[in-house]
Amino acid sequence: MDLNLIKKLIKIFETSTITDLEIEENDYRIKIAKKERAYSFEDQSRIIHHVSPAPNISSQQEQAEKNQHLILSPIVGTFYRSPSPDADAYIQVGDVVSPGSVLCIVEAMKLMNEIESDVSGKVIKILAENGKPVEFNQPLFLIQM
Repeated sequence: MDLNLIKKLIKIFETSTITDLEIEENDYRIKIAKKERAYSFEDQSRIIHHVSPAPNISSQQEQAEKNQHLILSPIVGTFYRSPSPDADAYIQVGDVVSPGSVLCIVEAMKLMNEIESDVSGKVIKILAENGKPVEFNQPLFLIQM
């Protein structure tokens, strides 16, 4: 196996969202994997709520942000608002959700992963576009608590 090819693969791998790569050629086999910490919704919530707002934000805006919660994508995949193309969306802006309410599906490697709310509140914004790719930790919904 060509050493320069391996070096190029590693550089491409480092900048991509791929977490595992395995190549087998003749008698050679190479496996490259990234170690990533998996965050639970609780971890993400703590991260979001401990970010300090910019100093020039008014106290009214700060108060509004304290009552809002972001739902983040736990995986890389394709965002779908409904269980099938001809079905109604799980939720709309203005709907009230509670912990465990299904908000959307993120398809990853042909697996449909239901994304549930981890808080109670009113959906004030849908931040991802139906049928479009989403990244790990990308904001999907904004919930007013």
